[in-house]
Amino acid sequence: MPGVDRDAAPGHLPAVLCPCHHACLYCCHEPGLWLEQEGSWLEGGTLLSPDTLWSVLSLHTGEEGIGGEKVILLSASAWGFITVTTPLLAHLGSGHLAFMTFSRILTGLLQGVYFPALTSLLSQRVQESERAFTYSTVGAGSQVGTLVTGGIGSVLLDQCGWQSVFYFSGGLTLLWAYYVYRYLLNEKDFVLALGVLAQGLPVTKPSKVPWRQLFRKASVWAAICSQLSSACSFFILLSWLPTFFKETFPNSKGWVFNVVPWLLAIPASLFSGFISDRLISQGYRVIMVRKFMQVMGLGLSSIFALCLGHTTSFLKAMIFASASIGFQTFNHSGISVNIQDLAPSCAGFLFGVANTAGALAGVVGVCLGGYLIETTGSWTCVFHLVAIISNLGLGTFLVFGKAQRVDLVPTHEDL
Repeated sequence: MPGVDRDAAPGHLPAVLCPCHHACLYCCHEPGLWLEQEGSWLEGGTLLSPDTLWSVLSLHTGEEGIGGEKVILLSASAWGFITVTTPLLAHLGSGHLAFMTFSRILTGLLQGVYFPALTSLLSQRVQESERAFTYSTVGAGSQVGTLVTGGIGSVLLDQCGWQSVFYFSGGLTLLWAYYVYRYLLNEKDFVLALGVLAQGLPVTKPSKVPWRQLFRKASVWAAICSQLSSACSFFILLSWLPTFFKETFPNSKGWVFNVVPWLLAIPASLFSGFISDRLISQGYRVIMVRKFMQVMGLGLSSIFALCLGHTTSFLKAMIFASASIGFQTFNHSGISVNIQDLAPSCAGFLFGVANTAGALAGVVGVCLGGYLIETTGSWTCVFHLVAIISNLGLGTFLVFGKAQRVDLVPTHEDL
């Protein structure tokens, strides 16, 4: 890929594998189906919440000390192993829920470092003129991961049982880790990184983050708020759309609504990156392009989400769901890249903050969506919730969003 050096290549496939791991849990234990089986929407979130909550502890990882590509490889190897062993944890007697919850917490710690490390890696290794398309291409991996597990996982679930979904997802991750270790990374550097982690010492002195300077800027808070809204609305749709189709259209095929929206989202993500970089190269202001992408990613996406609650046609519901998910990928060329515009020197840290806020909001949003379904019996309330959250983030970014750097410090001392 033009503008991306060899060390940035390991960042692409984990974007496929990370959502694969999440999607395998959603595929086997959708929150709505858990509600029907166990009688509580809150219990359905027990296994979904810990891995997102514990990403709080992974805000500022060691990507500056051992390298973002090595952080990605190490974390992916570990979460792949945990995924493969998850079916074994489910058969540990009466304490299986505690073991499963602990595995999700550990997975959250490992996956929590991925996107910050990736953001740091891309901000340092990718040319600014190609940043939006590159990030959108990597971001398309999220849709590929959900697509792979939604499609193949549905077949495996029906034919071989739920355990096979975890074996497939985890095994794919471990195969990728072996390939990267064998062919893309320097073996000596990787062994050195393992030694550094074991000793708890950084290879290089991490650069200081200008905490106060960053969080005094309205543009930084606008980026965090927009990322929060984007992540929250995405988690709600990812968690509840399968159950919506299953309950509203009981005769529909699972592989159709688990595959089609995410399949169409892939070209949508690539197109958003292409058009974003194209507009900037033609002389349009960077911030105006970023805001336009957010109008599509949060505004137009929420309109199609609202339409989902007002149709009784399966075909129309598929069109609305596909459009909503597809336009959400425009966020890759909007707020996700805007964080790199604001603070390229500490983009990993800032994205970690924004992603943690989005993860926490996503946990609350998924549980709130379940509560609304249980109390009102209407799916319309869930899609209204998505629209409200999306437009709050969009409005904040349109008013306060900027693209000027805010991480430039006259001295090397903390403010």
